[in-house]
Amino acid sequence: MCLLRHLLPIWVFGFFFFFFSTALVVTKSEESSVVYVSHDIPISQASPRMGAQSPVMFLLYLLLWRYRNMKNSFTGIKRNSDSVKSVTTKPTVNKIDSVRKGTIPVYEYQLLESATNKFSDSNLLSGGGRGCLYRASLDEKSSVTVKRLDGAGETDIEKQFETEVDWLAKIRHQNIISLLGFCVFRQTSCIVYEMMQNGSLESQLHGPSQGSGLTWQLRMKIAVDIARGLEYLHEHCHPPVVHRDLKSSSILLDSDFNAKISDFGFATVLTTQNKNLIHKASEHLLDGKVTDKNDVYSFGVILLELLLGKKSVEKPSSEPESIVTWAVPKLSDRANLPNILDPAIKGTMDLKHLYQVAAVAVLCVQPEPSYRPLITDVLHSLIPLLPVELGGSLRIL
Repeated sequence: MCLLRHLLPIWVFGFFFFFFSTALVVTKSEESSVVYVSHDIPISQASPRMGAQSPVMFLLYLLLWRYRNMKNSFTGIKRNSDSVKSVTTKPTVNKIDSVRKGTIPVYEYQLLESATNKFSDSNLLSGGGRGCLYRASLDEKSSVTVKRLDGAGETDIEKQFETEVDWLAKIRHQNIISLLGFCVFRQTSCIVYEMMQNGSLESQLHGPSQGSGLTWQLRMKIAVDIARGLEYLHEHCHPPVVHRDLKSSSILLDSDFNAKISDFGFATVLTTQNKNLIHKASEHLLDGKVTDKNDVYSFGVILLELLLGKKSVEKPSSEPESIVTWAVPKLSDRANLPNILDPAIKGTMDLKHLYQVAAVAVLCVQPEPSYRPLITDVLHSLIPLLPVELGGSLRIL
């Protein structure tokens, strides 16, 4: 029935073609008395049978051509159905509001796989966090960052993927990662970001370079960039947005070390209805309340990592130790503070600036959320410590 439905227009066309065949346009040559039809076949040389059969032969040829094309089309769809699936049929994709509105490009998995050299280690920018980051070269002039999430069938991962894509489709800020598109293929989901050549802050601080590429001024610039991104989420989004999963692995760095916040899989709006939502906050609060002070705590942890060069949770031979538990008692001792800094930045900053940054970090990680400052106040405390050319207000004479 499907084949007949496709062939029906051809039969109708053939009927009208045969019926009006006598109305074919003929022309007479100006230089000869011989009348010509199409293909320059003289009527005087053509047999009556040929003239009568030509419409029928043309119709049969057209039907045969149409049939072969339809057969090849159906065969090709069946052959490729396992390797290339339509993303619009996937439940995960259909749940994303912005996809239904047609505002997010959808990338083919084969394109991303080829652009990342089959997600090879040589293209790996950073691991950990909410997926591995890969450098992808779409062509000679276009490079992007691809975050790959395996285990798309797992409910938690699917939910995080949907949440991040939806949030990044709505948010536009210089310190929030830009979403370029996404891909869902079998058990793998990919999110395509703008190119972030220097990977994550975690890989810069705790990777092979051990923070050697991050000067004191660059670290202050990164801190200010993160604070600006959070201020936008807390103060300029309506309703306010709480990230809830801020850490060094979710801070991405471009070629100029501009910092941008990513990993919005746990982000939520801050309303009176969800202030008591139970969740696994970055600081593992026991009361489970969701407020903007959760992000302030996480920012304080990142600030401690920038100062000390230690991971948020160290894993020595005994029990894991939080950087907060280890550092806060030591930060109050100004005389000893320079001795516990990351060796990569020791002796490279004004001590007054160091004391101020340390004081801000201690305030941000206070156990009682009400004692923590607003992110706007944190930002205003850090901007005067950053040179003007890096986006601050400090003028170096």
